[in-house]
Amino acid sequence: MSDLPPDPRSIDVPTLVPVDALSGEPSSDQTAESRQRRWWMWVLVAIMSVLALSVGASAVVAAKVWGDVERVDLGASMRGARTGTNYLIVGTDSRAGVDPGVHNADVLFGTDVVGERTDTIAVLRVNGGAVSLLAIPRDLYVPIAGGAPSRINAAFAIGGPADLIDTVQRELGIGIDHYLEVDLAGFLGLVDALSGVTIDFSHSAYDDRSGLVVEVAGPHRLTGSDALAYVRSRRYTEVVDGVAVTDPTSDPGRVQRQQRFFAAVMTQLGTTKNPITLFDTLRAVAANVAVDDGMGVVDAASLGLTLRGADPVTATVPTARHFTATGGDVLILTAQSDAILAEFRG
Repeated sequence: MSDLPPDPRSIDVPTLVPVDALSGEPSSDQTAESRQRRWWMWVLVAIMSVLALSVGASAVVAAKVWGDVERVDLGASMRGARTGTNYLIVGTDSRAGVDPGVHNADVLFGTDVVGERTDTIAVLRVNGGAVSLLAIPRDLYVPIAGGAPSRINAAFAIGGPADLIDTVQRELGIGIDHYLEVDLAGFLGLVDALSGVTIDFSHSAYDDRSGLVVEVAGPHRLTGSDALAYVRSRRYTEVVDGVAVTDPTSDPGRVQRQQRFFAAVMTQLGTTKNPITLFDTLRAVAANVAVDDGMGVVDAASLGLTLRGADPVTATVPTARHFTATGGDVLILTAQSDAILAEFRG
């Protein structure tokens, strides 16, 4: 596969992946979480940047659109950080709002997935000009909202955002100030509102597992489902001089392609002067974002401006593999956890 040249506009999110306390190697769960937190971080940056640009174009119209964003009553649940501001970010795999007839739906989303699950859980901390992101493994085994222990994503599945916030605050000691939730329809809406995002392909390419098909080399404007097939591709295959060459790096290559894609999104947003386009984009994503009822349009726009110029330092909660009494394969906190968690406790 041909190398992808670095793009100076790409969002570089350095990763600090702690080693597994038992094996001495990064656990598969930790590396998977580090990849997922990059994915949702980029989506969040793009969405919040749309809001920030829209406020600059017309605060009145942007405030009206922002008023349509789903609000979750969480005031009594969040105790807040002692210093700085902590945002609990939840990326879900909800298909709500996604057209079931969308191209390649069975490949992209699967045929047996119902309901809503957390695709990632992370704490974004903003303290002055410093931005940090902490990934919380979904299989982290802790008491849920002060009750019986289970995987932490069960808190969201059973009790929603309030129980998840309660669990993070109780068991990890991290005070939460604001809550943000994004789903797959938010990504699709963002891309389609921009009328697609252009990517220049060096060769024809495909991935049978994600449904990506690029028949000829050159620039292609990827719309919703095709864009999702591109950024989710793990078996990206190019046809070079008639020979199919699959990217041997798999996920690292996928991350680089995601960087290229979101750099293109940010470029299109940054060069968009038409306020109608900005507001249409904001409307498209607003229906697929949920926030706590205390987050106003100015708070969200300020976050967008902060993220656009940030170079976040990221980490994952250190964990070790553990088997429960009933044979459940889960993760538990290690002795190294406190040092990293302290950075987010404020």
